[in-house]
This record gives sequence, C-alpha cells and structure tokens, in this order.
Amino acid sequence: MMAAFNLSSFNPGSFILLGIPGLEQFHLWIGIPFLIIYLVALAGNSVLLYLISKERSLHEPMFFFLSMLAATDLILSNTCVPQTFRIFWLGPQEITFSGCLAQMFFLHYSFAVDSATLLAMAFDRYIAICFPLRYTTILTRQIITKIGMGVVSRSFCIILPCVFLLKRLPFCRTPIIPHTYCEHIGVAQLACADISINIWYGFAVPVMTVTSDLILIGTSYALILRAVFRLPSRDARQKALNTCGSHVCVILMFYAPAMFSVLTHRFGRTIPHSFHILVANLYVAIPPALNPIIYGAKTKQIREKIVPLFSLKGTGRGNR
Repeated sequence: MMAAFNLSSFNPGSFILLGIPGLEQFHLWIGIPFLIIYLVALAGNSVLLYLISKERSLHEPMFFFLSMLAATDLILSNTCVPQTFRIFWLGPQEITFSGCLAQMFFLHYSFAVDSATLLAMAFDRYIAICFPLRYTTILTRQIITKIGMGVVSRSFCIILPCVFLLKRLPFCRTPIIPHTYCEHIGVAQLACADISINIWYGFAVPVMTVTSDLILIGTSYALILRAVFRLPSRDARQKALNTCGSHVCVILMFYAPAMFSVLTHRFGRTIPHSFHILVANLYVAIPPALNPIIYGAKTKQIREKIVPLFSLKGTGRGNR
C-alpha cells in the first residue's frame, strides 16, 4: 500500500490520510465509539438549536451565544469526524489539496469561534451576576449582534492567512499525512521549503489569541466568584454557582485537550505519535457531543423545555 502512495509532485493534486499510525489493527473498533459520539453531537446540537429558535423564552443573550456554540460544534463535527469513519473502516483515504485546505480552515476556524464564544458567554454571566439590574440595558440586541459579528470576523481574519501560507508552499515530498484530517502544521511539514513563517504564525497567533481569551475568561469568573460570595442569601449564591457551573465544565473540557494537542504537536517529541493523533481526534469529537448534554442537564430553562419535547414525541407515538 505504501508503495502505491510513494508518489511526489511539486504541486500535489491530493493527499493520503492514513488514520492513526501504529493503531491500524484497532481502527475498526475505534470507529464504533466515534460513530456514537458523532450521532450524539448531531442530535444534541440540533435539538439545542431547534429549542432556542422555537422557544421565545430562550431568546436571551446567553442562549444566543449558546446557539452560536452549537452551530459551530456542528461545523466542527461534520468537518472531520465523517472522514475519520471512512479511514477507520475503509482504510487510508484520499483528499484533494483544495479539500484539505478547506478542511484545515473550517477546523481551525471552528476552534477560534468556539474560544471567542466561550469568552462572550463568560462576559454574559459576568454582567448577569455582577450587574443584574442593568443586564438588559447593557446587553441589548444591538450589542449582542456586534459581539456575534466580532466573534465570527475575528476568527475568520486570524485563520484565513493559514490557507495562503499553505498555498504558497511547493510540495515535493510523498503526499502522505499520518493523521485522520488536515491541520495547518501537519500539511506544511510535507513541503520542501522553509516553513518557519507557517510555524510562527500557526503557533504564535492562534495560541496568543486563545491565551488572551483564557485570561479574560479567568478574570470574568474571578469577578463573578467575588460577587457571588458577597451575596447575603445562601440560596442566591447556590443559584449563581449553578448558573456558571455548566459554563466552567464546557470551558475546561474544550481548552484542556485542545491545548494539549497544540503543545504536544510542537514540543512533545517524547509522546507517542499515535497517542497524540488519538487525543487530537477526541478533541474534535467529544466537546461537540458533551456540550449540549452539559447545558441540557445544568441549565434549568433548557431542561424544562427539552423534557416536554420528548414527552410529546413519546405520547404521539403511543397514541398512533
């Protein structure tokens, strides 16, 4: 098989995605939980978007940002996971150079949008808890729209250069990528030219952006906790902490594997490559599946709407 792929060209028409090197004998079994996770992500985020769009009581800033997170998670899941199934169950898959660039863009773009959206959600909770009487006057529809446009445009502007940084490179090595999807540095490493600009931009700019998001998120929750523990009522403190609990869970679940993947790809020379690729796949598969479950379980407004939704469906089937 490798002999058949041992081709090279100055401008490759396509790449070959191998999957997880070293774990080929387990690909079939690894694909089963990934399929389940993918279906959960599709169902959970679709239901979340449906509820938020249909229920007027959920037309609030927090749920607007949550719908942005759900839509971005759907993009992230559909960008990488279906192709992962094909690799696990059908063997190495071919992807065109333009398809690889598109996949790389939407992968990194989704991550940037998710990070900025989590920052916007932290800001929303800060205003709701620290300035409850001014919440509706501060977070007006115009302000929410501007924040949403800022999240989308900032992410687009920092990721789009990665596409052009790859398009300028000459590729004269065997076009085989030991991964399940295309990502910036992994593709750049196949070039037969200096990729220092790719390394600098691909690491410094996105990581600095995400780091600034994390610092601002941490600052928001530090101020939130200070305000919460100043509340006179224990019930009020408990309610505020429960409101923020789902956000904190999602933030930890999102950033921990993503930062691990980014840092090990650049610095983790002693970490087995197969382990790194497996973690990178979990990073694009698990958060989109767990986010709607966490918000559904810990957000009272969603929980109150989602239970009758499935109860009605079950009653309807029973009546038929």
